[in-house]
Amino acid sequence: MENNSFDEKGEKIKWDEDGRPQVPDNPTIPYIEGDGIGPDIWAAAQPVFDAAVQVAYGGGKRIHWLEVLAGEKAQQIHGADNPLPDETLSAISYYGVAIKGPLTTPVGTGIRSLNVAMRQRLDLYACVRPVRYIPGVPSPVRHPENMDIVVFRENTEDVYAGIEWPAGSGETREIITIINSRFIADDSSKISMGSAIGIKPMSEFNTSRLVCMAIRHAIENNRESVTLVHKGNIMKYTEGAFRDWGYNAAKEQFKNKTITEKELFETYDGVRPEGCVVIKDRIADAMFQQLLLRPEEYDVIATPNLNGDYLSDAAVAQVGGLGMAPGANIGDRCALFEATHGSAPKYAGLDKVNPGSLILSGVEMLKYLGWNKAAELITAALIGVVGEGLVTYDLARQMADSTEVKCSEFGEIIRKRIQG
Repeated sequence: MENNSFDEKGEKIKWDEDGRPQVPDNPTIPYIEGDGIGPDIWAAAQPVFDAAVQVAYGGGKRIHWLEVLAGEKAQQIHGADNPLPDETLSAISYYGVAIKGPLTTPVGTGIRSLNVAMRQRLDLYACVRPVRYIPGVPSPVRHPENMDIVVFRENTEDVYAGIEWPAGSGETREIITIINSRFIADDSSKISMGSAIGIKPMSEFNTSRLVCMAIRHAIENNRESVTLVHKGNIMKYTEGAFRDWGYNAAKEQFKNKTITEKELFETYDGVRPEGCVVIKDRIADAMFQQLLLRPEEYDVIATPNLNGDYLSDAAVAQVGGLGMAPGANIGDRCALFEATHGSAPKYAGLDKVNPGSLILSGVEMLKYLGWNKAAELITAALIGVVGEGLVTYDLARQMADSTEVKCSEFGEIIRKRIQG
């Protein structure tokens, strides 16, 4: 039943002193359809979100959707040189919470990643990727149900900062000359003058706030541990510092809520004190093995940018792939939820691809808003639909006795299940 008590437009989300969202009953949520398959999956997902909110709150809450432009759609209106208009960033910053489909990133030439640009310009310093198994989804491992982690990936630094120079350029040769003459000993291998150069910035400030967000999540969600994943045995002053800064942040900001793994065994005989989060660290390459062999030993993972990109995708592969993987980019007073896969332009307009990633990203958005009942309705409906074998082509080709449905049909089946 339609509720006409709302204004035509929604309201802005506000924030309390601790940076938590104060959400009105009719918030305005900007959305970006995305490139390629973006319009297909958004058309399938939005009715699911609206149905869940309507059923959960009986019309007492409603999202006012506001389309903002980025990527190819923005270029069509604002010109090829403007794929990320200032008004889009202003709207997301003003309203505080937004959701988006995939945006195309050319390889080698053209614009830099729009996703990275949005994260940096909105200071969305944490890429948050929950990874858990949905029963019925095909998996390449024997026990995908043992995977239940949340990856917190630092979003603004590391090699993804995009500070680099091409091979053969004057700037590159100048940098190489300086490094070779000042910092590399005569008996060491010097950098080839034919090299390209990139910079890997990493700071205590950005590391600490990322790790603190991961620890707060662990505390608030009764998670047992936070693991700092790094390659500090080789990159001692960047990733090694990430590990040290992470431990320091835990000690200084959560003194009575955290213990180190060393303390767990030396002081507490391996028995975790109730209410305490164990802080531990693992070398990045070893962590890939750990998630394959002993995923149940890990809860929350905090990692630099590049490691987090690889690690979260590898973890998602164990539970069925990016088609069912939610994602979010979160800052102190702004959050942007997103489908984690690419734009798949060859499937654009075919009503074929899996909208599960965007739907589950919407679930994470609803949780962030504090609308947990609506989030739970979507999750239960999606699990039920997948369990009955009603899936899009990517899952149907791997599932015996399944029924392949279109992208729009998958969303519609979930919506109808929510509505009863």
